[in-house]
Amino acid sequence: MSTSPRRTTFFLLSPDRGGQAGKVVDWLIMALIFVNVAAVMLETVDSVAREYRTVLFWLEVGSVALFTVEYLGRIWSAVEHPDYSGPISGRIRFASRPLLIVDLLAVLPFYLVAFGLGGDLRVLRALRFLKLIRYSRSLSVFVRILEQKKTDLVVVTVVDAVLLVVASNLVYLVEHQAQPETFSSIPQTLWWGVVTLTTVGYGDMHPVTPAGQLLGGLTAVLGIGLFALPASLIASGFLEESRQRACPRCGHRPGDDLGDDTTSARFENPRQGRR
Repeated sequence: MSTSPRRTTFFLLSPDRGGQAGKVVDWLIMALIFVNVAAVMLETVDSVAREYRTVLFWLEVGSVALFTVEYLGRIWSAVEHPDYSGPISGRIRFASRPLLIVDLLAVLPFYLVAFGLGGDLRVLRALRFLKLIRYSRSLSVFVRILEQKKTDLVVVTVVDAVLLVVASNLVYLVEHQAQPETFSSIPQTLWWGVVTLTTVGYGDMHPVTPAGQLLGGLTAVLGIGLFALPASLIASGFLEESRQRACPRCGHRPGDDLGDDTTSARFENPRQGRR
């Protein structure tokens, strides 16, 4: 059965859906990601950056060219997916998927610097490492759990933020006169609130008044519970995920297409045929 170039591109860029050719493309992209992340780290070593400046420059140019072609190919072929069939609206919705935003951020710093719209953004290229999420089933599960628990995580984050602001304001109120240089402002006191709520306690800022110490103790105790909630929510998501039984025939789990923005259990590569 013949397929159009756009449909072929769609499957080639869909992990585990493009057959042998798709696997080659997947491994090439993953290898290029690792090489790029290594290059970003090596560029921070002055001796390496001086000696291999030309090699690193052309590696960056070639990588950006390939990642750009990959990104545009995904956008172009997105309409082959039944959930993104609209030529304009479908592509816009597809481009707003988290993994597609990561793909855009992987090349955007290069173009910003090339057009003089940004400073030294080289370190941001390390974001390309996030592209590996698409090719890791375990990482895809983690993304899916975050998607499922996003409402609860937002609520917990808001509660933590409220507690942080209230505690910092109260401690500033009772400690400012006793330590005007240390607790010089509420924004400065927010740093104390963060390290106290997370129970890190660097010790660079600490209350000395009885009221401040009481507030500090209460803040630390509350922080133990509240700042542990996101971890417990994610852990419960993993437990729920493990209870879902995979299909013994194809290995598909309910909601698998949420973890990968390019695949769907309802959409099969005609070249592979039905199993």
